[in-house]
Amino acid sequence: MRVAIAGAGNVGRSIAAELLGNGHEVLLIEREPKALKVETVPGAEWLLADACELDTLVEARAQTCDVVVAATGDDKVNLVVSLLAKTEFGVDRVVARVNHPKNEWLFNESWGVDVSVSSPRLLAAVVEEAVSVGDLVRLLTFRQGQANLVELTLAADAPLVGKLVGSVPWPADSALVAILREGRVIVPSPDISLEAGDELLLVATTEVEGELDQLLGGHRIRES
Repeated sequence: MRVAIAGAGNVGRSIAAELLGNGHEVLLIEREPKALKVETVPGAEWLLADACELDTLVEARAQTCDVVVAATGDDKVNLVVSLLAKTEFGVDRVVARVNHPKNEWLFNESWGVDVSVSSPRLLAAVVEEAVSVGDLVRLLTFRQGQANLVELTLAADAPLVGKLVGSVPWPADSALVAILREGRVIVPSPDISLEAGDELLLVATTEVEGELDQLLGGHRIRES
């Protein structure tokens, strides 16, 4: 997978290092010469240029990227990069960093953003997840509300405890993607039995979250 990252600060470099470690091809785009710390991510390509400029994305061959990540510390820049990547180069997946929570409402498909990541929202979600057993917690929103990543820790009295994954009537437009149990990640299969304390990670549309919460014996839906 080829990924272009706009912004080579601490966030951009950390993302690049992680992706390179997983075998992906990474290009870092940075407009500030003093931020070009090539030695910190030697496996990446580097481009000294302004990612908000169309010519820069042409030089970066953005049309060949599977993903573009707008990871600068400026929300205006991230929005412009996202819009150009999506509308001018048809990038399939655009991920944008939200620096200021008040701007989060702008990071949607109108600006070319498929997934927005807000540190305060993610931190709040982690706190909610850590203290909420039996509550359906919304961790992340994809494509501005079309689907959400949600989590629920099964309480001891949850109706699904002891049932096989394959026997559960999961709502339409929802999917169980992982089970976290005692420090292990379990890929769901029909013959796996659900246990008290299991953390279930699911992708679901907003419309079926209530039905999913009821099925899992949740108490309420928390949006972080």
